[in-house]
Amino acid sequence: MDTDIQRCFRSKTVFLTGATGFLGKVIIEKLLRTTEVKRIYVLIRPKRGIEIKERIITWSKDAVFGLLLKSKPEALQRVWPIAGDCLESDLGISENDRKLLASEVQIIIHGAATVRFNEPLHVALAINTRATRLMIQLAREMRQLEAFVHISTAFSNCIIYDIKERFYPEHLNCTSDKVLAMIELMSDELLDNMEGALLGSFPNTYTYTKALAEDVILREAVGLPVCIFRPAVIIAAHKEPISGWIDNMYGPMAILFGVARGVLRIATIDHKAKASLVPVDYCANMTLACTWKTIEEGSGKKSAESPSPTIYQLAPKEENKLTHGEFIQHALDGRTYCPLTSMIWYPFLHCITSQWLYPLAAFFYHTLPAYFFDLALWLSGRKPRLVKIYQKIHKNLGILGPFACKSWHFDMGNTDNLRQLMSEEDRRIYYFDMISLNWTEYFLQALRGMRQFLGNEAPTPESIAEGMKLIKRLKLLHHIIQFLLCCVAVLAVYSLVKLIL
Repeated sequence: MDTDIQRCFRSKTVFLTGATGFLGKVIIEKLLRTTEVKRIYVLIRPKRGIEIKERIITWSKDAVFGLLLKSKPEALQRVWPIAGDCLESDLGISENDRKLLASEVQIIIHGAATVRFNEPLHVALAINTRATRLMIQLAREMRQLEAFVHISTAFSNCIIYDIKERFYPEHLNCTSDKVLAMIELMSDELLDNMEGALLGSFPNTYTYTKALAEDVILREAVGLPVCIFRPAVIIAAHKEPISGWIDNMYGPMAILFGVARGVLRIATIDHKAKASLVPVDYCANMTLACTWKTIEEGSGKKSAESPSPTIYQLAPKEENKLTHGEFIQHALDGRTYCPLTSMIWYPFLHCITSQWLYPLAAFFYHTLPAYFFDLALWLSGRKPRLVKIYQKIHKNLGILGPFACKSWHFDMGNTDNLRQLMSEEDRRIYYFDMISLNWTEYFLQALRGMRQFLGNEAPTPESIAEGMKLIKRLKLLHHIIQFLLCCVAVLAVYSLVKLIL
């Protein structure tokens, strides 16, 4: 017998944007595996000369769909691509496809976004903000629309540190309608030059344009059955479809991988600050639960006088919080049970909070060793590469710095209420209870997933044994060099004291 959420999606047609992204793939997989959804239209653009239908076909080889295709071999035939691009002023959707969507779709899940923190402002505005307005306009054409779920981010209002499940239009220097009007009147270059004035206290174009997108929802989605889902930083899967599955190296996962490779050795991170991380499968489940609740609340019949859209936030609970120090310790624990075979040095990470000290420390921990490493590569006839890698790492750490040294508290009253309203079976299938998450168990799987899916290393006993042999050699070499450096330091101090006396 179907659960409430399964009945909600039975024989329904869904339109999903952001389908090729990390979260988008997991949403598709969970929908197809646990419900009898009729069809999933996905907005997708050709990439590197590959046609949109070909991009869907290649999913059959993607590990994330392995479990699904074992039980439902024909499942991906229910996924239909719609040619389009969120960068385009009309989403790039043809008139015929627009009519098709308007006549068939009951549920919209809008997850498309550029997540690059340093994206040029005109690009971030087009994808994150203007596309949200265009999706609302398209939604108004859909005669059967029952739910519109807008996937935002818990950090859309990161300029404050106690974030409630409400809108914060007061923090914008300029309303969304005025900023979107500027897009039509100004050149990309002029718009980018106004970044400082428009962003105000927002640390980057990503958080700013996601905040603007929420303002678009508040102002322009009146009368539509809309809700907003704000997940914290999305990381590897906990349980489904594969424990530890990950397909990108953004944010915390990049730190995990950099430490595991022995490349990242120093960073500006406050050990005591709270890490706002959520597994991708929890976020996919929450998205489907939000959809069900939105349909239950209004059945697509919200009036213009109804309250503003409900906002749901998902982040670690205070009762089961995770600090950055604990996160780093979990990362280092990987040395003992799943070391990589491609390490360039013994994994360790020193954290500092002083911004002025970091460049000096990074020179000795990263840049100077990189020059020696690249010299060795050059002498052996290979292409030097580590100095360039560290330049990118330092740039990215500079962007992530503000989020690694501060703590945020996210209210989750609506999320808790949603979970309480779900049946016991729905809570089991579409789990997102952050209190019950065992972080030690989670990172054990996440590190193994990182090793397999990012490091492309086989999850076999032989491969693990090879990694263990390598890490023992690197650890010995690491301690020898530490001893030699200590001897040099002692000798230098002794010589200096002798000169003074």
